[in-house]
Amino acid sequence: MNKKPLTVALSPHTSGHYSVRGLMTKVIAALVPAFIVGAYIFGIRAVAVTAVAAISAVVFEFIIQKFILKLPTSITDGSAMITGLLLAYNLPSHIPLWMVVIGSFVAIGVGKMAFGGLGKNPFNPALVGRVFLLISFPVAMTSWPKPLLHRLAWTDGITAATPLGIFKEGLRAGQGFTEVVSLMPGYWDLFMGKMGGCIGEISALALLLGFIYLIWQGVITWHIPVSMVGSIFTFTGVFWLINPEKYPDPLFQILTGGVMLGAIFMATDYVTSPMTKKGMVIFGVGIGLITVVIRLFGAYPEGVSFAILIMNGFVPLINRVCKPHRFGE
Repeated sequence: MNKKPLTVALSPHTSGHYSVRGLMTKVIAALVPAFIVGAYIFGIRAVAVTAVAAISAVVFEFIIQKFILKLPTSITDGSAMITGLLLAYNLPSHIPLWMVVIGSFVAIGVGKMAFGGLGKNPFNPALVGRVFLLISFPVAMTSWPKPLLHRLAWTDGITAATPLGIFKEGLRAGQGFTEVVSLMPGYWDLFMGKMGGCIGEISALALLLGFIYLIWQGVITWHIPVSMVGSIFTFTGVFWLINPEKYPDPLFQILTGGVMLGAIFMATDYVTSPMTKKGMVIFGVGIGLITVVIRLFGAYPEGVSFAILIMNGFVPLINRVCKPHRFGE
């Protein structure tokens, strides 16, 4: 009768010698290449937005835990900083800094602490903050500074549309992809990050470096990123094959917008993603399908954030359907 009790705890679950803080530190390290490219392309304002988002997220979590919920503070585990960083990576570099602070407050206060803190939030906190800002301040959230111009300037009045925005505007005007493709950067520039967009989403190369590091360190598995990107490639490929004059090819869809950032760093969030490998694949395919529907037929040129949040809501159902076999039965 000296058996030790089996403790069942809320996610995130870790095994081996990694602590939550250790895992979060590795995620932060994986985000560094994307930050370097974003700072190079958009300049000092990108650095300011990232710093304000990260610091304010940590401060808000400390205040809420210490003075409102009267709980021990957990700001040293790195989760609040990652929420701030990911929020910044989903913002344009010239958004007013006071909006960044509001976004951090919503991400931490509403997206995370309102549900009880780390491990209890059903939706990705950074995306909650980002979607709130997009709905509340659509002009600021869709104004993109032209890349590689005035990188040392605090303000920049020169703006440029993102490749997805160019495509969407052409679609609304009755133009096809082949008619507007000349207005866009080449695919190599898209891969490297020389385009308008959010701070951390522009460089597929930098994000892939982070993905390789996370896989190597065992922080994430391939199931969600590969199934999400693969489904986007497949679904957009079908439309492209049907009408290549109207719809972009799959490579364009993957290299633009938040596909790579969302697949590698947002959808793989331990707390808001399924626990089983089968569930992860279903989750990734669902995100890919919703993203394609929004991009091709919705009002917004981008749909990754909405798709991830929608599928976050299905995670309890996915976990219920994809239960692992019980031992002894």
